[in-house]
Amino acid sequence: MSKIFTYEENGLSYTVTVYEQDDQIFADVTVGSGFMNVNAIYTADDDFSGPSAGLGGPLNMNGAGSRFEGERIQWDDAIAVSQPGLGHQDPDNPTFLEAGDTLTIELNADSIDDIDFVGIRATSTSTDGGSIKAVSGNPEIEEDNGDDDNGDDDNGDDDNGDQEDATYSKVFFVFDADAEIIGGFPYTSEDLPEDAEGTFADYLALFEDTDFADLDDINAVIFYTGEDLEEAFTLQGPFEDTDALLAAYDEAIQSADVEDLMVVLVGDDDSVADEDAENSDEDALVL
Repeated sequence: MSKIFTYEENGLSYTVTVYEQDDQIFADVTVGSGFMNVNAIYTADDDFSGPSAGLGGPLNMNGAGSRFEGERIQWDDAIAVSQPGLGHQDPDNPTFLEAGDTLTIELNADSIDDIDFVGIRATSTSTDGGSIKAVSGNPEIEEDNGDDDNGDDDNGDDDNGDQEDATYSKVFFVFDADAEIIGGFPYTSEDLPEDAEGTFADYLALFEDTDFADLDDINAVIFYTGEDLEEAFTLQGPFEDTDALLAAYDEAIQSADVEDLMVVLVGDDDSVADEDAENSDEDALVL
């Protein structure tokens, strides 16, 4: 989740996006139009009681910077960013922002929930007065899209494609993958309902609907793709329950490209590539 605070006055507009990353709270100050030299940033929750945090001298928020829509602000924290009077259009001044520029500031907050107001003290601004003590509230709430640092999102997709939603021509729930004759429950795309896409979830639903199928007896699950039923990868059990099986599947597709690499998961161990795991039989005997 992130909170986006906005400010616009006299040709100057900017946003302050507050977000969490690596257990730390940050604020991205981005100018949309005009320019300003950011001198300090203030944050507060919606509790207006008690004394306010503040910075002395020219970095204070006295007067206009102490109220929002007529209500007094009790600032919880104030961070000095730069000194006033550094001028503008200075390429060596990282706190001077023009349209399109962003300044990232690490905040002293434990949670985004603790930030309901943001104050910016800035000089060398494009406003008529040349400086601002701006207070922004009523932020826009933006939910996370699930992306993480590895490019994976919450549904298991990564930058290489929708692997968790990968489709298969056949999924074989196997009793014993090491036997010369493999027994189990093979399902092909022809067994799926008309509205099914062929994802693992579709095949798992078929397995669970089979009256005499028992996950306790399954020691491996083999996935096949293409018209020629090429083996894509294998999950090696046993699996304690359906959740454990799904977790093994998620780990497999997130740790390797299932179209290029066979993945074998042994119990709770990490996934490893096993070039010798091609001991399955596409024409396996069904017991």
